[in-house]
Amino acid sequence: MLPESWQDALGEEVDQPYVKELAEFVEAERAAGPVYPPREEVFAALEATPYDQVKVLILGQDPYHGAGQGHGLCFSVRPGVRIPPSLRTVYKEMSDELGHPLPDNGYLMPWARQGVLLLNSVLTVRAGKPASHKNKGWERFTDAVIRAVAERPDPAVFVLWGAYARKKAPLIGDGRHAVVEGPHPSPMSTVPFRGTRPFTQINEAIAAQGHAPIDWRIPDLGPDAGRGATAG
Repeated sequence: MLPESWQDALGEEVDQPYVKELAEFVEAERAAGPVYPPREEVFAALEATPYDQVKVLILGQDPYHGAGQGHGLCFSVRPGVRIPPSLRTVYKEMSDELGHPLPDNGYLMPWARQGVLLLNSVLTVRAGKPASHKNKGWERFTDAVIRAVAERPDPAVFVLWGAYARKKAPLIGDGRHAVVEGPHPSPMSTVPFRGTRPFTQINEAIAAQGHAPIDWRIPDLGPDAGRGATAG
C-alpha cells in the first residue's frame, strides 16, 4: 500500500522485521475494534505528496481518534466533519497573518497537493484511545520518512510545532534545510501559537530555496462542509 515513490525513497527500511510486526499489531487491533484512519488511508499523506514533490513537511503526532475524523493527513479532517480545536487555531493564525478568510472545512488536501507533506509521527490509533499505537513501530518508520526527505539534494522546509515535534530536529541534518519551530496550536498549549507567523516564515524559506510559495487558502466546500471554523 506504500506509494512507489516512497518505496524507492525508503529502500530497505520497508523490509525490516519491525515493519511486519507493526502491520500484524495494527491488523490485530482492527480485528478487536475500530482503528483510524481506515486501512486504505494509512499512507494517505505519502500518496498525496510524492517524495520528489515535498516542499514542506509539517509533523503531527497522532491521528484523530474519533469516528470519521482522520483520513491520514495530520491536522486534517474530512469534509463534513467539525473542525478540530488545533486546526481552528492554525486557521485563525493564517487569517490574521495572511488575510485569508476562515475556511468552512478542515480538509487540507489543497496543501498536500502543493507539496506540503502532512505527516503524523504515528499513523494509526484505536478508536477513542489517543496515543494507543504509540511506541509500536510507527515512530521508527516515520523517522525514516523524515530522514529520507532530509537526505534529498533538493532542500525542504520542516515545520516542528510543539515539544514533541521539535525532538525530531536532529533527524533533519546538516543545515541545508529550513526549520520553522513554534508552539503547538493546541488550545491546551501553555505558549500561544497565535502571532508566531509561521506561514510567512515557511513561504520566505521556500522562496529562498527557489520554489514557488504555498497558497495557504482552503476553498470553502459549501453547506455540507461541516460546522465551520468557529464551531466548538
